[in-house]
Amino acid sequence: MGAGWEWDDSLFAGTARYYRRGRLPYAPGLAGTLAEVLKLDGRGRLIDVGCGPGVIALSLAHLFGEVVGVDPDRGMVAEATREAAERGVAGKARWVQARAEELPAGLGTFDVATFAQSFHWMDRDLVAVTVKGMLKTGGVLAHISDLKTERETGTGTGAETRIVGGLPHPAAPCSAIDGLVKEYLGPVRRAGRGVLPHGTPGGEAAVLTRAGFSGPQRHVVPGGQPLERTADDLVAGVFSMSFSAPHLFGTRRDAFEADLRRLLREASPSGRFSERQPSTEIFIWRNDPR
Repeated sequence: MGAGWEWDDSLFAGTARYYRRGRLPYAPGLAGTLAEVLKLDGRGRLIDVGCGPGVIALSLAHLFGEVVGVDPDRGMVAEATREAAERGVAGKARWVQARAEELPAGLGTFDVATFAQSFHWMDRDLVAVTVKGMLKTGGVLAHISDLKTERETGTGTGAETRIVGGLPHPAAPCSAIDGLVKEYLGPVRRAGRGVLPHGTPGGEAAVLTRAGFSGPQRHVVPGGQPLERTADDLVAGVFSMSFSAPHLFGTRRDAFEADLRRLLREASPSGRFSERQPSTEIFIWRNDPR
């Protein structure tokens, strides 16, 4: 991470209960794309590093003999455990509360490691080298994220009232929501007990190349599918983010939520919003023999 910021265990405190409802899903073809590209057949082991509530690990569980999710947040691990039981895959899923920097943690070797919008929170050089050592020869690290080059729905001038691509409901008023968060928490992005004035780092390719991975091979899983979201979904989305985690508002949390819901009612009296599914970008890095 950037200079002057240190991870602390409040980074995602209180967000787990909102995550699955509030976050937009990955593109629906993600599992199929990985199965085809990596020739997955229901065997082998997957480790999902920074797994959150198990979104990626559980969506890929049918492609592996065992999945292991690692996350430092107790609430995330609890949600992942509950969801695995509900899906009937608890017998092949293991959840470990630990920071990525604490790996390998006696977890053994893996065929595939996934990082889904989590790598930027870590000591990336250390974690990349460690995970490479946990992968079998020929194993794969898959870096997964929303496609950042797509224009985000609901941002920009007039976004609060425009209709999204002919869909039936207004776009989410993202710029207004962002302004409200800053009104309560200040203009500099919050991150746990610290701040990130310049956001989270990029440049994953340089880090993984330094660690000795070969690649990358890039794949885009197309989105664009229409999504309908409710005001409750958008509220959950705000509280699922590190920079607007519930604890950051302190005693003003209820007041913030009341103002947020008022803003959403003004944007869409029906309480419904239209978005389009973002595409998903996958970079495949291989642990090839030298």
